[in-house]
Amino acid sequence: MQAEAIKAEAQANQSAVDGSAESVISLTEHPPIPGGNYELRIIQSLRRIIRAVEIHSCKLAHSHKITGPQLACLLVVRDQGPLTVTRLAQAIYLSPSTVVGILDRLEEKGLVARSRSASDRRQVSIGVTTAGEELAAGAPSLLQDTLKESLAALPELEQVSIALSLEKVVELMEARNISAAPVLETGPLVSPAPNRP
Repeated sequence: MQAEAIKAEAQANQSAVDGSAESVISLTEHPPIPGGNYELRIIQSLRRIIRAVEIHSCKLAHSHKITGPQLACLLVVRDQGPLTVTRLAQAIYLSPSTVVGILDRLEEKGLVARSRSASDRRQVSIGVTTAGEELAAGAPSLLQDTLKESLAALPELEQVSIALSLEKVVELMEARNISAAPVLETGPLVSPAPNRP
């Protein structure tokens, strides 16, 4: 009888210890989201995507002093150049006016050079410089290129499902009319021009 009482007391003490361990709150980890709470799971996934883009953008800016759209332009000019602004804009799915702003920044950094055609002075071609070649060779892959490769490895049905699901999220957020190029980058694609006296 006494042995059973001791055993019961030991179990009660262990339960109390287990209960107190569960009640300890971590200051660094987020509490897990219940599997059935789809709203929070979707929001958390969107936030993770946004954070991944922010982190990649910061790494590019800090390590290579270049933005994602600038690197995308530089890589296309290196691989397909020399190119006109129109052809470059088509290759990276941005408007020509946006590309002109990006090229201005790249030219200021000495990474690309513009040259006029000898036969038609109105025609301007963009080519990569030696400094641009070196930066392009050492820069990490664009985030959208990494994603593109991973998506290509999935069955087409799964790719369609992901595309439709994300398009539905855009619709639910009433964001269908927001203009967005297929470039994974935070902030404006072209930084404002500096004030000149």
